Amino acid sequence: MGKMAAAVSSVATLATEPGEDAFRKLFRFYRQSRPGTADLRGVIDFSTAHAGRSTSPGTQKVVRSQLSVSSVSEHNAHRAGLRPVSKWQAYGLEGYPGFIFIPNPFLPGYQWHWVKQCLKSYSQKPNVCNLDKHMTEAEPRDLWGQSKGLLRCKELNKRRPRSLLEKLRWVTLGYHYNWDSKKYSADHYTPFPSDLAFLSEQVAAACGFQGFRAEAGILNYYRLDSTLGIHVDRSELDHSRPLLSFSFGQSAIFLLGGLKRDETPTAMFMHSGDIMVMSGFSRLLNHAVPRVLPNPEGEGLPHCLETPLPAVLPKDAVVEPCSVEDWQVCASYLRTARVNMTVRQVLAKGQDFPLEPMEDNKGDVTTEDFCHLDDQDNQVKRARLNLDS
Repeated sequence: MGKMAAAVSSVATLATEPGEDAFRKLFRFYRQSRPGTADLRGVIDFSTAHAGRSTSPGTQKVVRSQLSVSSVSEHNAHRAGLRPVSKWQAYGLEGYPGFIFIPNPFLPGYQWHWVKQCLKSYSQKPNVCNLDKHMTEAEPRDLWGQSKGLLRCKELNKRRPRSLLEKLRWVTLGYHYNWDSKKYSADHYTPFPSDLAFLSEQVAAACGFQGFRAEAGILNYYRLDSTLGIHVDRSELDHSRPLLSFSFGQSAIFLLGGLKRDETPTAMFMHSGDIMVMSGFSRLLNHAVPRVLPNPEGEGLPHCLETPLPAVLPKDAVVEPCSVEDWQVCASYLRTARVNMTVRQVLAKGQDFPLEPMEDNKGDVTTEDFCHLDDQDNQVKRARLNLDS
């Protein structure tokens, strides 16, 4: 208890910067935190959580969340690489109705598929990414092909140039989010990946949202020095449907706040395989990622990623085999990185996008300038732009 109290005390004694709100103060505290110290004692770890217990002074009580076990067959769960829903653990937080946290419900080895998809498949055209502005329309975008050689020799050559995959910060799927206008539109759409849509539909149904349609996705690619600024996901036109979040790779700290930024947020760990669902009251809450945590055992992978994908998969599985060579590239990347997939339903059933007048382009403004994801390579941008708005 002494170490837990020390963590709370450390936050309390952190000097408040001019104009700084409660959320930003805690964001700054965890961004500067030191793994292995009392700094992280106030962070909820759902992988070891017990319903009805507060993990430390000042944190919210963990409660058990009920799942709709009958809504997802064991066969469909297996097709997506998930354990039967009856085997999942699901938690919520007192004071955050609609927030559901599911610690790694994936079958052993099946995370390999989703990691490979994020790096090898979803990063390709016609999907949109932050690197597009550096490439011509005619130039093929093969980030995987141009990066796999460099990533395979990563351990042998520490001074090698960064691969394109290591420069990747975000990818959008389906209805492509416009970072300038902060809107979606009917004319900026490419087909949503069918495997990710199926996975999302099963998770949503298990959480009581039958009929969920995966229409837009934002994938964020984090290095160890990356952060995700304080924001609210309100651009979707239908807020009655949940926001789904899937994490893979190194662990991170996630902050879930209130409707206003002067409410102190709750901190929790996100480990590889964890799924978060934000719905109802929690759908429009402020949230952020102030810190990606290096593996305490050095540049290694989380233990749940050490088990290979089974050689024999269900005949109708949406999951595909992953070769040893492909996983070597993925593993090399993830030793110092984290990938997060967020999936949303943009429109209600039968709803259309509103007609809007055409706007002039804003000259030298680029999509990358407005991306939430930030790291040490963006020091100039951080000083020039308010990335948290």
